[in-house]
Amino acid sequence: MENTTPPAMPPANNAGPAQTIEEFLANTAQRDLGHGVFEMESSRMLEVNLNGKMNTKMGSMVAYLGNIGFKREGVMDQGIGNLLKKAVSGEGMKISYAEGQGKLYLADSGKKIILLKLQGDSIVVNGNDVLAFEPSLDHKITMMRKVAGMMAGGLFNVRFEGNGLLAITSHFEPITLRVTPDQPVVTDPNATICWSGNLEPQLKTDVSFKTFLGRGSGESIQMLFQGDGFVVVQPYEEVYLQAGG
Repeated sequence: MENTTPPAMPPANNAGPAQTIEEFLANTAQRDLGHGVFEMESSRMLEVNLNGKMNTKMGSMVAYLGNIGFKREGVMDQGIGNLLKKAVSGEGMKISYAEGQGKLYLADSGKKIILLKLQGDSIVVNGNDVLAFEPSLDHKITMMRKVAGMMAGGLFNVRFEGNGLLAITSHFEPITLRVTPDQPVVTDPNATICWSGNLEPQLKTDVSFKTFLGRGSGESIQMLFQGDGFVVVQPYEEVYLQAGG
């Protein structure tokens, strides 16, 4: 007779056996790895060994040691063009400066952190996925045209180029898709993390795509990448809040 007994359910959590206080402190203690300005304390927490100035996503600081001050990027820091975009949207990419000496710990909603070293490269990152970057990198905030009325909160991107360190974030493990002249790539804007600086994605709509998948009704906004480069996506659709929300 066939055994119809359901398999045993896994434990409610995978925390492992109980630890003493001493074991817990030892296992979670901050460690100096000697990796330089950016050190990964874990896959979801970044340590910045600060000696001067660092650009960080506003609200990403979880702790710091030493003499460190914080200041929000001024409305004129990005120039008149970006000031206009911020005024139209009411929001924009919120960047703060951390300045001083000490250790700064950054995280963003438990998202996975990815460290990039730009060496004369250019890359465009979804504004919500920027965690920190060195002042040596040139950065410019842009908003895709026509998207403000199509997606909640608009779709802000930051273009980075030059030489320096950049920390970005992803919900879970991302994948990179190659874009070639004979192989364009279409992505969901809410799942798109970054793409090579030479690509200029176009917005397109598909009335039936999400309806076909049973995930909603109405138009689906997509990003079309054509040319020669790459685009990185995460296995998660991040919802952006309206300005002031």
